Amino acid sequence: MEHITLLLAIVIVTALVFDFTNGFHDTANAMATTISTGALKPKTAVAMSAALNLVGAFLSVEVAKTISSGIVTESGITPEVIFAALVGAILWNLMTWLIGLPSSSSHALMGGLIGATVASVGIGGVNGGTVVTKVLIPAIAAPLVAGIAAFLASRLTYKIGKNADEKATAKGYRAGQITSAGLVSLAHGTNDAQKTMGIITLALIAGGVLSPGSNPPMWVILSAGLAIAMGTYLGGWRIIRTMGKGLTDLQPQQGFAAQTSAASVILASSNLGFSLSTTHSCSGAVMGAGLGRKGGVVRWSTATRMFVAWGLTLPAAALVAAGSEFVTKQGDWGVAVVAAFLIGACAAIWFVSRRQVVDHTNVNDTDAEPAGVVTAAIAAVTPPPAGTPAQDLKTTIPAPAPANGSEPTRPATV
Repeated sequence: MEHITLLLAIVIVTALVFDFTNGFHDTANAMATTISTGALKPKTAVAMSAALNLVGAFLSVEVAKTISSGIVTESGITPEVIFAALVGAILWNLMTWLIGLPSSSSHALMGGLIGATVASVGIGGVNGGTVVTKVLIPAIAAPLVAGIAAFLASRLTYKIGKNADEKATAKGYRAGQITSAGLVSLAHGTNDAQKTMGIITLALIAGGVLSPGSNPPMWVILSAGLAIAMGTYLGGWRIIRTMGKGLTDLQPQQGFAAQTSAASVILASSNLGFSLSTTHSCSGAVMGAGLGRKGGVVRWSTATRMFVAWGLTLPAAALVAAGSEFVTKQGDWGVAVVAAFLIGACAAIWFVSRRQVVDHTNVNDTDAEPAGVVTAAIAAVTPPPAGTPAQDLKTTIPAPAPANGSEPTRPATV
């Protein structure tokens, strides 16, 4: 067994930095709805999520095996390739965090690994069957399954509690929402922390420190769990704002349904070894729960931007990783150039983010996005509730613009 070289140490540290960004990028998955509905205070929510992410990291290594020996072939993969892959994943995570879009850290990592591998050894270094069955298919299925489950669960909860006291049920659902948010955090640690474990294990195999097919050593499991927990505690407040307030407006019943549905999908996929995106699952569940309440809407303009980010994640991270791999394979100076580029880009993104700070004090202070043409049209033709005062039914019709030289026309009220 060889000793860990300087390059390998750089790769391990970079992997833990990615794990850290994964933590604060994906905090919204577990806690956005809990914070937006007021079930927990923001800092309490992220502290709880961080602790459970750490616990979840020790529950399984199935996803780590998929990453370390499933996505790409171990032969021909060098530490430089893994370093380049991590550069692509980290930069995509930070860019989407800056604009507050909940994209997939998992797919950023997969895209980076695929792009760097193709640039290094060619397309033959990628296990296409594994990518399709354990990455792409779950990427499409997860938000659909979680969304449908959350939609049905929301409808069921409202139907069961329609005659119950609203305040009493809201209190009970908040308690249930805290529990289900804890399950999502546990599931996130089980699924996402393992991805970094798999990357570090792959780097150790590539560097000759571990034999092919090895499981992650205990120090790898512990360090990955701690890194994602610290990132989670930092709180990705920009993405929490989008998930909690930007997609839809949730009541405690809906928050409970969304969290429970997402946790079920994530935990099931972790046991099967699927490299599932927790972001896709939780976002799909939030949208499904939003539609599950009568009169509830999804802000499709925000959702569309999110879908575009999902589609760009794999190729964007792959392109950056491929370019980084081209530079790193030039030698030690190439690794130094890419490392300096990564540090400079991260610093630039951080400074830009300071222009408009979003943190635990203002995460819920956001103006609702316009509902859009379709929602406005539905609202216009929906009959008012019985008992609405007559003066509230008056509608002011804007007056047409006056002709030149004529008196302005008063607006009509009907």
